[in-house]
Amino acid sequence: MLLHDPLFLFATAVCLVVLVILIIGIGSFGKGGEFNRKYANKLMQARIAAQFLAVVAIVLFAWARSRTGAP
Repeated sequence: MLLHDPLFLFATAVCLVVLVILIIGIGSFGKGGEFNRKYANKLMQARIAAQFLAVVAIVLFAWARSRTGAP
């Protein structure tokens, strides 16, 4: 079952982290102000790093599932 696979749970968690960072970034961009000026670039860098980690986790999960022959 997928919910018992630690790699699946990790990939899901990282995808959720990307989503949270993206929502915070879009919200701060829309609102503007000091927070956006101070953290916009840092949020984008964090999102890119988290997306990279998410893609690596998804690819590793798919590779591991293909090696075990699990559906």
